[in-house]
Amino acid sequence: MTQGERRTPARRTVLGAAGATVLGASTTLAAGTGTAQAAAQGGTPGRGHGYRSLPVPIVIGHRGAAGYRPEHTLGSYRHALDIGAHVVEQDLVPTGDGHLVCRHENDISGTTDVADHPEFASRRTTKTVDGVTITGWFTEDFTLAELKTLRAKERIPATRQENTLYDGRWTVPTFEEVLDWAEEEGRRRGREIWLHVETKHPSYFRSLGLGLEERLAKLLRRYGRHRANSPVFLQSFEPSSIQRLAELVDAPGVVLLSGLSSRPWDFVEAGDPRTVADLVTPEGLSWIASYAKGIGPTLDLVIPKDASGRLGTPTTLVRDAHAEGLVLHPYTHRNENTFLPADFRRGTDPTAYGDAFGALKRYLETGIDGIFSDNPDTARLAAADLAARD
Repeated sequence: MTQGERRTPARRTVLGAAGATVLGASTTLAAGTGTAQAAAQGGTPGRGHGYRSLPVPIVIGHRGAAGYRPEHTLGSYRHALDIGAHVVEQDLVPTGDGHLVCRHENDISGTTDVADHPEFASRRTTKTVDGVTITGWFTEDFTLAELKTLRAKERIPATRQENTLYDGRWTVPTFEEVLDWAEEEGRRRGREIWLHVETKHPSYFRSLGLGLEERLAKLLRRYGRHRANSPVFLQSFEPSSIQRLAELVDAPGVVLLSGLSSRPWDFVEAGDPRTVADLVTPEGLSWIASYAKGIGPTLDLVIPKDASGRLGTPTTLVRDAHAEGLVLHPYTHRNENTFLPADFRRGTDPTAYGDAFGALKRYLETGIDGIFSDNPDTARLAAADLAARD
């Protein structure tokens, strides 16, 4: 039996169809974060009123709908909207000639068919990015025209065999193409299309003369998404990138936070000794709130796991962040056993779906304002369950 046969297409169809029926389900923002207006089905959540008017918890399509389509493709972004995502995420890296394109990493070895192009064989190289040595093909070594000759493919085919059906169907989109797409989708759907845009490895690219923030701000201004109430969040693991963007545009910034012992790479380069553990203290959150509107912590910062991988007791992060007026958009929910806490895994197949709803219930009950999900339909249903209980 193949992995695809273990998780039947029928289950995906049911989840997707059900997710589409709960558009507009929401709860109110937790104390200290303002009031959210729930949008009725077919309504216009957030239109012209900024992020505080979005339903809560919002569902952010992680790299689109990466559980169902190759990530960071227009097909993945569109499917995310089709199955209920309120917001769709893009990660930005530059080409050698300065265009911003949507890839989770500048290493495109696993997300494109570049290895099948003999004309680019000599471009394979080894680089150190944020202290990590990587061998592969990198966007900054390609012009946009060259990159457009490649086709996107599934990043983790062993886990998501069904997604390989779509290998080669889409190219790597530029962020400008995504902005055009969002405008067209907004007209077609009768609502604003919200984006959650990440600057990837900003210090690294600035060192190459390919600074991301100025290029991003220029595009946001061109498309009218630079205002405080524009339908866009700007996110980065490097606080200085959000600070730089705050000087260029008024769109809300979100500081991403990984493990407690980790240090943002811009801190490493600047000799700043603070770790994420320092940033999630009341003092650290107050500092973040001086230039950003939210944080994007790993889910483990909201509910830690014990030594066996089971969920433990929630931390005070939600309460502390809300006290500073910050929203929380943790990452990342996925349906497969391999990505779920141990107490919500079902069976022995790591690629099969576990009790994703059970895990989501635990996370959403903490009062987070949104969640990144590879499976937006599942997360949307879980959010509707939460609203029904309130």
